Amino acid sequence: MSFSASLDPDSRVSRRRFLEVAATITAMCSVRTDLWALEERNGIPYKNFGRTGEKVSAIGLGGYHIGRPSEAASTRLIRTAIDGGINFMDNCWDYNGGASEEHMGKALQDGYRQKVFLMTKIDGRNKKTAASQIDESLRRLQTDRIDLMQIHEVIRMNDPDRVFARGGAIEALLEAKKAGKIRFTGFTGHKSPEIHLHMLKTAEAHDFRFDAVLMPVNVMDAHFESFVKKVMPALVSEKIGIQTMKPMGGGVILQSGVVSAVECLRFAMSQPTDVVITGCESMEIVKQALETARNFKPMKEDEIAALLGKTASAAANGKFELYKTAEEFDGTTHNPQWLGSPS
Repeated sequence: MSFSASLDPDSRVSRRRFLEVAATITAMCSVRTDLWALEERNGIPYKNFGRTGEKVSAIGLGGYHIGRPSEAASTRLIRTAIDGGINFMDNCWDYNGGASEEHMGKALQDGYRQKVFLMTKIDGRNKKTAASQIDESLRRLQTDRIDLMQIHEVIRMNDPDRVFARGGAIEALLEAKKAGKIRFTGFTGHKSPEIHLHMLKTAEAHDFRFDAVLMPVNVMDAHFESFVKKVMPALVSEKIGIQTMKPMGGGVILQSGVVSAVECLRFAMSQPTDVVITGCESMEIVKQALETARNFKPMKEDEIAALLGKTASAAANGKFELYKTAEEFDGTTHNPQWLGSPS
């Protein structure tokens, strides 16, 4: 099928616009001369992680899904991923009631902790709550230091102000860093690119610079409230470590029937990102991620444009990206106590 024939005739987004978006993505990638495969480990491409001086695998292991299988099964999955060349480990204080961190902590024993770049997240918006969650994450993960600690679910326009207020969470992160409990800091969110930009501006106003940012990037994103179009350029310009998540929207994007899992991963990896975090709760999915990374070749501009054309109709109004529009994916909305009281 030709590219022009693949377009939905009712789509308001023209072929020219797809080409412009693809050209913008390609241009951002070209700015990052260090982007592609600085080195390989077990065939997995490794990249510089922002300005941290660390190198991370192009694919990262998602923490939420790893808490679903049994502890023994999770250990096998995590160690298979690490042995296969993946070193970026994602997690969060609130995933599966703490089970995700506990499973990962046990899997990282026997020398595996030294092989990975370990990231987790906390929900606390005030200093006291954030500090308590940091210590709990350290205990569950069975480590004395976390490589990257991130403020989780920055999904409300007032979240940045709460984090940076006097007695806010940023004070806990700074103290934890000074104490050697964490090495780098970042924030995450899945709701709106405008909130991400507000967080970056709020940090700048407080003379603070995040080391990394996590956001959803996938084949649907460019068509609705796009993080790639609005946030990615700022991160590239500031050389902030770029992590992306939801390459398949938690599997929901695959339900559209217009794109395959491999296309989703390859598209996400073709952005100017340092690591694409993907959820793996079975050995089959872990092996699929490893194989995709080992065989990865960046999409060319026309390939990106063609895929955007193929997904345009399905992506309309964000119907396969409900985490941007609905509250069902907002853990801290359903559990406001995780945020702590206003500082």
